Amino acid sequence: MTIDLPESTLISVNGVELEVFEAGRENAGRPIVLCHGWPEHAFSWRYQVPALAAAGYHVLVPNQRGYGNSSCPADVTDYDIQHLSGDLVALLDHYGYEDATFVGHDWGAFVVWGLTLLHPNRVNGVVALSVPYQERGEMPWIEVMEAVLGADFYFVHFNRQPGVADAVFGENTFQFLRNLYRKNVPLAEPRPGNALINLARAESPLGDPVMSDSELAVFVSAFASTGFTGGINWYRNLDRNWRLLADVDPIIRQPTLMIYGDRDTVARAERLTEFVPNVEVISLDCGHWIQQEMPQETTEAILKWLDQRDAA
Repeated sequence: MTIDLPESTLISVNGVELEVFEAGRENAGRPIVLCHGWPEHAFSWRYQVPALAAAGYHVLVPNQRGYGNSSCPADVTDYDIQHLSGDLVALLDHYGYEDATFVGHDWGAFVVWGLTLLHPNRVNGVVALSVPYQERGEMPWIEVMEAVLGADFYFVHFNRQPGVADAVFGENTFQFLRNLYRKNVPLAEPRPGNALINLARAESPLGDPVMSDSELAVFVSAFASTGFTGGINWYRNLDRNWRLLADVDPIIRQPTLMIYGDRDTVARAERLTEFVPNVEVISLDCGHWIQQEMPQETTEAILKWLDQRDAA
């Protein structure tokens, strides 16, 4: 069964247009904003939207810049953390909200962490899936990854060879997304080259599909229209973001829920509580696509945390 999102509207904010899916408008005053990752779409939250609206929340799910029917600016720097967090602040302004709870998965989590650092008074709670708080460290993030993980690591490759991966993904949109959205993938020795480019060129997928063919078609259709460059530009701002966050207080003080997937390849944060002192951490028995692999358990975890926070 495919769950559809509500109809979307295009909203002008922060110099761009964002495609926003909205549910629970009757719950005005209790906003929760769901932020997708890469290469995702607002549709990745389809299971959580009706449950959150039924629980009394005004649910806002933007396709962030570079995705879906939202604007795809041409300049790389238009996708830095200042712009991405500015879009979310402007979204709150549009709906007349001082603050909201923000939920982010993957890159969406990175944006929510950055939003909370840059605009702490606009965030009353954080839920992060997969990607924990990233310590800033002494060296820019891409430089660190290049030194530790090498030139073929996809973060580094996206930065050092702009346009190469975008083109391969664009030529193989269905195959890439079909091969990427998998679970229970057997561990294997890494092959030479960029793992994601290899994945896009692989004729047969491994493991089991995360979603049905009709659900996958929503993602394929969206990226067939936009291409992948807008989303990849988020990666191409990582070192710029490192510089933009230089003078910001690094502590997240808001109540926070961190949801990890036990089979996710994204590294957990070793010192999370030092930077996020009010965090509750839970793990689900799944891979990277947490809210789509275990939708009911993800929704229940978020609702339970929201109830406990509101009762405190």
